[in-house]
Amino acid sequence: MAVVNPLRLFLVGSLLGSALAKPVQVALDDEDDDTPLPLVIWHGLGDSYQSEGMRRVAELAEEVNPGTLVYPIRIDDSESRDRYSSFVGNVTEQVAKVCTDIAAHPILSTAPAIDALGFSQGGQFLRAYVERCNNPPVRSLVTFGSQHNGITTFRECEPTDWICRAAMAWLKNDAWSNTVQGKVVPAQYYRNPAEYEQYLEHSNFLADINNEREVKNEQYKKNIANLEYFVMYMFEDDTTAIPKESAWFEEVNGTESTPLRARKLYIEDWLGLRALDRKGGLKFLTAPGEHMQLSEYLLRDTFAQFYGPLNLHRGRSEPRPALYPEDAGDL
Repeated sequence: MAVVNPLRLFLVGSLLGSALAKPVQVALDDEDDDTPLPLVIWHGLGDSYQSEGMRRVAELAEEVNPGTLVYPIRIDDSESRDRYSSFVGNVTEQVAKVCTDIAAHPILSTAPAIDALGFSQGGQFLRAYVERCNNPPVRSLVTFGSQHNGITTFRECEPTDWICRAAMAWLKNDAWSNTVQGKVVPAQYYRNPAEYEQYLEHSNFLADINNEREVKNEQYKKNIANLEYFVMYMFEDDTTAIPKESAWFEEVNGTESTPLRARKLYIEDWLGLRALDRKGGLKFLTAPGEHMQLSEYLLRDTFAQFYGPLNLHRGRSEPRPALYPEDAGDL
């Protein structure tokens, strides 16, 4: 899996960063309160919680919904260690740490709910948060280019990215060993239909959060079904996350492709996706361009549609327009 400019945000103007730590208190019992719900963001592979792109995203969230507390999820307070942890670490342990950190946060822990935004692998990690702990509960989960049905191929890293190259070399040697499944992050959402039995037996992460094993976790299903929105963006020209259709839980096996609604995972409702879909909360959207090529226009539109105050009900059931204004500008 290639890592090319983890969050391609072409910045305009100065970075403010104040939205990262603004002390906003969310009222618990005021139905008319217009304070936006806090927003947690989990970055992708090769990025860090303090990167320039992540800071700009936080600014945009606060600009669209003033007063938003934005919490960028981190595995380590050190920016370099946090980036390293996106390649190396046990994802199950990382998710557990995030669950603990959010539940102990002085502001997030008092909120009636939070919103969640996941970039690339951060999307399936946030879905794991929803399924496994969800305290405080997530109202709306939006993911961009996430690998919800795993990846089948590992792309080459940038020539000078030694952390990535070392991790991928380790992974390609034996993806199903206990060592690799417990240490190399992308291996833990590797899912090749040709190796499905090995995947079910050895996967440290994805097979569990997708409820694919014989014994199903009913709490996972309940928590996903209770979301207000689960919005899944697929990048139209994505050649980094393979297959790109994984962003929509699509099963791709060679030249054959099975959309989510035709899969047993949906028909038997292993994850609550069918229940969520029936109440209008499951959204399949596309974004133009390559993996993580995001425009300010797209992010602003997403923040306006799916985030904001707890009790502000907008007409948000229709998908966004297919065409984008030429003057909107990239981030």
